[in-house]
Amino acid sequence: MFYLGLKFFKKIKQFVFTLIVKKKCKSYILPLKVNKRTYVTNKTILGKNVNFNGLKIKSRGYVTIGDNFHSGEDCLIITDIHKYDFAEKIPYDNTYIIKDLVIEDNVWLGDKVIILGGVKIGEGSIIQAGSVVVNNIPPYSIAGGHPAKVFSQRDIKNYHKLKKEGKFH
Repeated sequence: MFYLGLKFFKKIKQFVFTLIVKKKCKSYILPLKVNKRTYVTNKTILGKNVNFNGLKIKSRGYVTIGDNFHSGEDCLIITDIHKYDFAEKIPYDNTYIIKDLVIEDNVWLGDKVIILGGVKIGEGSIIQAGSVVVNNIPPYSIAGGHPAKVFSQRDIKNYHKLKKEGKFH
């Protein structure tokens, strides 16, 4: 009985978190699943079958997330920084440099991944937990570290087979 109560409470939280993301983002395509508190902006564009497990977007720029995206817990996306070069004050001034960000289809972020503006993460990529993405990641890459570097690649033949068969989590 206790287990059923927890399961029901989890479903209610998921419903509320998903509703909040739907209302806040610029656009989305169902299904959308938000398992933990997630913050998006009105410049966030979500593809089909996006799954959030606790992601925060701190952004004045556009963030586009493709289909079949999955985030681990406590991920962070930041698209703007203070101007520091040729600034009017030290260490920075009140001017922001805003860079949009694109995450293509079928990308998976591990827990506590940070992604900075101006980055494009290619289709099918996996970003290792705890990584900081500051540069573009090519399609089908497996990347990790601080800053994130590509250290492996998916089996592209198998990836395309599963994609063609429509086998998405």
